Amino acid sequence: MPVLNPVPVGKVLVGRGRPLVVIAGPCVIEPGDTTQRIADQMVAVQGRLGVPLIFKASFDKANRTSKTSYRGPGLKEGLKVLAQVRRATGLPITTDIHEAHQAAPIAEVVDLLQVPAFLARQTDLLEAAAVTGRPLNVKKGQFMAPWDMKYVVTKVTESGDGGVLLTERGTTFGYGRLINDFRAIPQMQATGVPVVFDATHSVQMPSAGAGVTTGEREMVPYLAKAAVAAGCDALFLEVHPDPDRALSDGPNSLRLDDLEGLLRTCLRIRKALAGDEQDGPC
Repeated sequence: MPVLNPVPVGKVLVGRGRPLVVIAGPCVIEPGDTTQRIADQMVAVQGRLGVPLIFKASFDKANRTSKTSYRGPGLKEGLKVLAQVRRATGLPITTDIHEAHQAAPIAEVVDLLQVPAFLARQTDLLEAAAVTGRPLNVKKGQFMAPWDMKYVVTKVTESGDGGVLLTERGTTFGYGRLINDFRAIPQMQATGVPVVFDATHSVQMPSAGAGVTTGEREMVPYLAKAAVAAGCDALFLEVHPDPDRALSDGPNSLRLDDLEGLLRTCLRIRKALAGDEQDGPC
């Protein structure tokens, strides 16, 4: 089956010939109204910048360093929150899928199913998600080469016609460290599908804290700008009003108030690239 490019995610088109898309939101759905407040502020940013936006939040963070770490409200309650955000904002929604049996109920609520990096090779999971007809965003495993993601694309496209995005989110480099090779963006685009860059998980330091994953939040803007310059089709950013108090991935989350400034810079880079393409090769 031929690959889709651009890929429709709700009312947003991601990929070839389309504007830069932003996928953003908190790492996990937290108690209270935090998730809705973040979504509302993101809608305000969208209104000022005109950037296509997809809202992201997880109902369960199944891959935690410690058993005592906060995981989220679970599937049933989490989907209620995501459905409410979708109704209130009109934004397309994405969330993680961890097990094949979750595919159908998640697909009833969200516009894009996200497959975590550690599960990128799980054939049954990929196929179950693709069968729903929803598009998938599959994060490249920290242990995988960019060109090996062509097998992921094949698994998805042979099981469903919703389309697939691939996400670069860093490669394991020794213990507690990730690095980014920006050649991964064009190398994965060579599969024919759009490529997302995850600027926040890329600064993670896995299991490098005291029973938790920590990160270098201050490096997020540098990687995001580099990825846009390398030609990514979308940016993925986890944001939080107060990352130091976030219940998951706070050390590598962007402060919500800093989102608009970073996106303004990234959009200028994107515009400069478009100008270069119109001018032709050097």
